[in-house]
Amino acid sequence: MSKVPLTIVGAEKLRAELHELKTVRRPAIIAAIAEARAHGDLAENAEYAAAKERQSFVEGRIAEIESKLANAQIINPALLDADGRCVFGATVELEDMANGEVVTYQIVGDDEADIKQRKISIGSPIARALIGKAAGDVAEVMAPGGVREYEILDVKYI
Repeated sequence: MSKVPLTIVGAEKLRAELHELKTVRRPAIIAAIAEARAHGDLAENAEYAAAKERQSFVEGRIAEIESKLANAQIINPALLDADGRCVFGATVELEDMANGEVVTYQIVGDDEADIKQRKISIGSPIARALIGKAAGDVAEVMAPGGVREYEILDVKYI
């Protein structure tokens, strides 16, 4: 399996979710299964079936997170020295050339991406267009409505 890029914050969030799944949700589901079993016939027991389904989801998520953490390449953006270029973990200030709107995004891994928090996935079209560029450069992004141009105003490693 290939390395999964994560920022320090993203890795901590995954560790926190893993801890919650293992120490809170897993024991609760085990208790729910035990209680449902006590009600008798498992073939027609909806509570048992629902608890087993939740257990399957939680166990799958635990395995997924453990795999991602085992294959993680954790990157601290504050320690990057990319000569002002856009790289994974960088925070980039952009100006939309069409309307002058200024936005700031951090380029993060797929699991960390959250547009509401201004974090975009390294695999997104805009991040791919930004990688390797520096302040003053113009990035052309293929958007559903056509090509959009963004001027890079600033690149920070925070």
